[in-house]
Amino acid sequence: MMQVVCPHCDALNRLPENKPAQAANCGKCKQRLFTGEPLNVSQPQFERQLQKSDVPLVVDFWAAWCGPCKMMAPVFHQAAARLEPQVRLLKVDTEAEQLLTSRYAVRSIPTIMIFSAGQEKARIAGALDLNRLLAWVNQNLR
Repeated sequence: MMQVVCPHCDALNRLPENKPAQAANCGKCKQRLFTGEPLNVSQPQFERQLQKSDVPLVVDFWAAWCGPCKMMAPVFHQAAARLEPQVRLLKVDTEAEQLLTSRYAVRSIPTIMIFSAGQEKARIAGALDLNRLLAWVNQNLR
């Protein structure tokens, strides 16, 4: 069984390993568990995804005023469509979620981090094109 946190209602769902996750719906709110889009998350939502979900997380720490972040946004969106349901892509607004930004010592933005089993596995700073982002994620989740 694989545990997945719903992106809509934050309910915890258990998926059998043999059921395709891409087509799975939440047992509580009945919406899709994987939407092919990054999720903008608050600190409590981030914590729930990190602590409860078995799906690795790729997290974009960004800010609205940041030029490279604006360039990275459509790339991150495209990556979500390509990488889900193997990973979940989250976006953390560094201005709104300063505790998370501080906890993970984000010094420049955008910073992309990979978390697996609740632990940071890799990070990279700066805007990436789609091919570099996909390659970096795949390399760090082997």
